[in-house]
Amino acid sequence: MAQNQTTTLSDLDAYLQGETLVFLATVDADTQTPSISAISWVKKKDDNTLRFSVASQSRIIENLKANPRVTLSLIGLESVYSIVGSCEILEEKMEAIAIKLAKIEVKVDNVFNSMFWGSKITQEPVYEKTYDKEKAQKLDNEVYEELMK
Repeated sequence: MAQNQTTTLSDLDAYLQGETLVFLATVDADTQTPSISAISWVKKKDDNTLRFSVASQSRIIENLKANPRVTLSLIGLESVYSIVGSCEILEEKMEAIAIKLAKIEVKVDNVFNSMFWGSKITQEPVYEKTYDKEKAQKLDNEVYEELMK
């Protein structure tokens, strides 16, 4: 996708179905400085809404309570994309999930290509889960199902 084209969440559908490495930028509640976290439980709800999950005890929760503005960034389509919006914590602990995870919704204001000019990504990042693969898959399925409710 050319850098000067308008980008929408629909353009990034393949990357917003979970299991994609996404960087979440919040503003730290105490220091007021940027804070960036890597997350992967991110799903597109509709063309203007994302949902994601993080641990209920995560610093991200306090940051969002103090300032709901976020930017999520991902690598795909040979570039880097930033998704800007405002969050609402829908559930601080999803009851149907065995571990304490929050459900957070992002109302998207803007999606834009944030790759530096005159370049492209030639290899997308790959990560591997280092714990029990079956348990990880079961948990992932439960989280994604709850995110969409």
